[in-house]
Order: sequence, then C-alpha cells, then structure tokens
Amino acid sequence: MKYLKLIRYPNLILIALMQLIVLYGFLKVQNIDLALNDWQYCLLIIATVCIAAGGYIINDINDQDVDKINNPKKAIVGNLITESLAYNLYVGFTIVGVGIGFYLSNFVEKPSFVTLFILCAALLYIYATNFKQIVLVKNLVVAFLLAFSIIIVGLINIFPVTHAGNQAQMRMTFSILIDFAIMAFIINFIREIVKDLEDINGDYNNGIKTLPIILGVSRTAKVTLVLSFIPFAGILYYTYNYLFHLQYATIYILAFLIGPLIYFMIKMSGAKSKKDFKHLSDVLKLIIFFGILCIGVIGLNIKYYVA
Repeated sequence: MKYLKLIRYPNLILIALMQLIVLYGFLKVQNIDLALNDWQYCLLIIATVCIAAGGYIINDINDQDVDKINNPKKAIVGNLITESLAYNLYVGFTIVGVGIGFYLSNFVEKPSFVTLFILCAALLYIYATNFKQIVLVKNLVVAFLLAFSIIIVGLINIFPVTHAGNQAQMRMTFSILIDFAIMAFIINFIREIVKDLEDINGDYNNGIKTLPIILGVSRTAKVTLVLSFIPFAGILYYTYNYLFHLQYATIYILAFLIGPLIYFMIKMSGAKSKKDFKHLSDVLKLIIFFGILCIGVIGLNIKYYVA
C-alpha cells in the first residue's frame, strides 16, 4: 500500500480514466480514423501514468522537509521507503514511460513525438527540483501537465491519420479536446493555488515562495475567488454557444460543473483555515472529475440524441 500511496494512485486512476473516456466516450463515437488500436492506446495510458508516477516520486523525494510539517503522518519517502529505493522507482517508471512513448511515436511514423514524452518527464523533474522556488511557475507546470495528458491523445491518435479528405472533421475533434484541456488547465491551476493556501506553513518554513506567502492568505483567497469566475464564465459561454442543443449534456454541465463552481465561490469568499482550503481543494478535484466525465456525456449525446 505504501508504494501505491507514493505514486498517488488515485490521481493516476483519474488520468487513466480521463484518457479512457476520451477514447471510448468521445473519439470512438465520432466515427473517425484513429492511429492506435485499443491495446496500443492502453500502452499510451501506461506511458502517461508511468511518467506521472515518476513525477510524484521525485516530487516526494524533494519534499521530505516540507511533508514533515504539512503532512507528517502521510510522509512516505524517508519514513516508509528509503530515498535510494524511491530514486530507483522514479528512474524505472520514467524509463518505462519514455520507452513506450518511443515505440508509439515510431509506430505512428512520427518519431519526433518521443520528444513530447521526454520533455514531459524532464519538466516534472525540473519542477520538483527547481521550479518550486519560483512563484506561480510550479502551479502553471502542474496545471499544464494535466492538460497535456488530454492533448497527447489528439497528437498521437488523431494527427498522424489526418489528411485532406478528413481534415475538417479532425480539426473540429481536436479543437474540442483542446477546449477541454484549457478548462482542465485553468481549474487545476486554481486548485494548485488553493493547495498553496493549505500548505502555507510548510512552504514558509522551507523557503518556498508561493502566492499566499507573498500576498498573504486573505489576499490570495480573494485572487483565487476572482480567478474562479474565469472557468465559471467560460463554461457557461461555451455551453450556450456550442452545446445548448445537446439537452442532456447541458443539464449535466449545469448540475455537475456550474453548481459545484458556485458552491466553491461561495465557500472561498469566507475560507480562512487550513481545513477550509483542504475542503475547497477537494471540491475542485471533484469538479475536474466531473469535467472528465463530461467529455463522455457530450460524445454520447452527440451520437444518440442529435439527428
């Protein structure tokens, strides 16, 4: 169990679920050509999950002092697992992820795509070892990596089989994935700031510069509240202009995305304690989960309820 906790298995399950829903709940129902068959797509999921797992491990290795303050009971490296073993696991997961990425890139005849997997692994390493000292950069990196796990599906599975005859349809499909990636980026970026509010004591004692340390808890909470209006307004605008004809998808979005966002904004306006911010971080994680399911809801609604 300690190894599963080390690699943050709930987050990895979320990434795998998202990529499965993108394939079976959206791409497969669009009746378009795909570059990967099912078992190769499973390899893509394994590659993404392995690289992410490696990122969580190297992050824990470099976060030992911070975890002793913020989450002393949950600290794994240096407590339940030795640092040398953690390094070996990091190298193993990263090699497997990049290695599978190398195979898939060559299979779709886009060998240069392996650089995407390499850059992703390198970015996670640099994030864990250096970016944490730079205000907001670490938040942007984590948010980008979640969005990238959506984008990589389009790059590997759609781009290689795009040609003049299907270019318009492929462009529309890929643009929808980009829209979801952007929304995932924004919401996860906000969540990272909320987590900084939750972990302010450990970050301060270890010299990590975060927005709450520079602006203070109260001001950062207000900034976060303002930022939360961006996904709120963006989802409403997107739904009204592009999805309003999809009745079931619209109802789902209003109930499971807009509703929780309103709850988040109300709670954020009065949040002050570590417990408050932990709860709000969980709310945003739930919104991300519902957003992942939304991809499948839209895909199925398009297939079965639109003439």
